[in-house]
Amino acid sequence: MKRLLPHPILAGFILVFWLILQQSAGLGHILLGSVVGVIASLATALIIPEPLTVRRPLKILQLLAVAGVDIVRSNIAVMLILFNPRPKPTADFIEMPLRLTNTFGLAVLACLITATPGSAWLEYDRERSTVLIHVFDLVDADEWVETIKNRYESLLLEIFQ
Repeated sequence: MKRLLPHPILAGFILVFWLILQQSAGLGHILLGSVVGVIASLATALIIPEPLTVRRPLKILQLLAVAGVDIVRSNIAVMLILFNPRPKPTADFIEMPLRLTNTFGLAVLACLITATPGSAWLEYDRERSTVLIHVFDLVDADEWVETIKNRYESLLLEIFQ
């Protein structure tokens, strides 16, 4: 069954959402929604080669709490920078080495860095295992690297690797 429909839950959700969007449960819409769901399931199997394994699921809650606090603090910091009449902030790039290699862990780290105001994940170099990050107001690059490694990467390593 997994070969025929690699992600059945995804296909089911797509069918349900298709029917909700169409506001009809007619046979034609059910068939068309099913076809779209099966195609999406097969396409997703091509781009997600490794299975998702979560080693320590409770650490996800800790990661969410840490990220939530950091996002709120960064919002406040960026607001203060924008409304402060001091000289313009020094935006710069950081190239940071990573120990994290899991595809899902890297995707979560990219989302966390980009969702935090004042920073953006720009590029990942798989060969060198480094990431290029843009920081809106860079004061100390080493502090940024240590913060990301200690607050995010360490938790993601526990969760995914």
